[in-house]
Amino acid sequence: MEILWLVFGTLVIVLVLSPYLRRRHDGIRLVSPSSPDAADPANYGFDREEELDIRIPGPDQDLMAALDNVRRTGGWQAASQLLAGTPQEGERRWQRVQAFGGAAALELMAQPGTGAQWLRAWRQEAEEDPGGAQVHAELLVQQAWRHSGGVGSADHRIILEEAREACRKAALLAPGDPVPYITELAIARGLAYPEAEFDELWAKVIDRAPNHMGAHLAALHYWGAQWHGSREQADAFAHAAAARAPQGSLLAALPMFALRENQPDIVLSPSFYRGAVATRAVEGALYAVHTARQDDPMVAHVRHMLLMFLVCMERWAEAMEQVRHVDGYVGALPWSEAANPAASYAVYRAMAVAGYEANGGSPATLAQ
Repeated sequence: MEILWLVFGTLVIVLVLSPYLRRRHDGIRLVSPSSPDAADPANYGFDREEELDIRIPGPDQDLMAALDNVRRTGGWQAASQLLAGTPQEGERRWQRVQAFGGAAALELMAQPGTGAQWLRAWRQEAEEDPGGAQVHAELLVQQAWRHSGGVGSADHRIILEEAREACRKAALLAPGDPVPYITELAIARGLAYPEAEFDELWAKVIDRAPNHMGAHLAALHYWGAQWHGSREQADAFAHAAAARAPQGSLLAALPMFALRENQPDIVLSPSFYRGAVATRAVEGALYAVHTARQDDPMVAHVRHMLLMFLVCMERWAEAMEQVRHVDGYVGALPWSEAANPAASYAVYRAMAVAGYEANGGSPATLAQ
């Protein structure tokens, strides 16, 4: 089992394991994908890998309808109307801006120079629309991080500089809206804002949305050891936010995300996941999920990360509970970091199914 986990920790190898997982009461083994003993998530009604939606972390029917309208008609009005009706406070507006920006980025990648005409028209025909300005800023950020030649390249910096100016224009159109400042957090990371400048930006975020989980996740990246902080700074930021979180806030889950942020410095082994630090972080995240409003759009983000940790901790029944809630959508960490988010998620889901069944679980015993 130890060897399996070491293989499991290497992404290139792990992505091919899911069809071969076998569930038995003496443990999880590898078998032929045609074997009747191979774990089959379809037995639970879970979506096939190719049907998983990589755009969003959980269902948002209004957003899906607007995205479909934009794709089908090439018009921007449905997107504008949806954002105009989405409150500035809370998480949903930020997620919807991200989704529209991501859709535009994908179109431009598929059709360089000609894609996302609807966003160009939106900015030209409704210059004072804050929604369009925010989506444009988000598009630039996503282009910089995904399609600019990599961090440190001249194109990466040029696009992020353009994105910073777009964020500032968007902020002027809706002074109380935290979204332009949250979008700028990713720019701050890429352009290596000094700590004083980052703190000034962060103050603008928390003045407008002090308990915004998405904003805290974006800021956590800046403080991680991979970027401009350290493991200690990332942990301190996460635990301070969790300690001051009001009842029902998902910020209690932030230490778990900090562990994930620091994982490149950690030996990926079962002993780490059985340790007190990981256990406390996961218990905090489970508490946050159970006490938060279930219509909070960030609950799905926490459940996706919980799935990864619970599988690694071999807490199969709890892992299956997360799958039951989030299956069908994979637009969240940790899957979104992978080259193939759907395949990455499918591996952990298959591990959850195999472990669950190895310990006596079945479709009949999974709560609905």
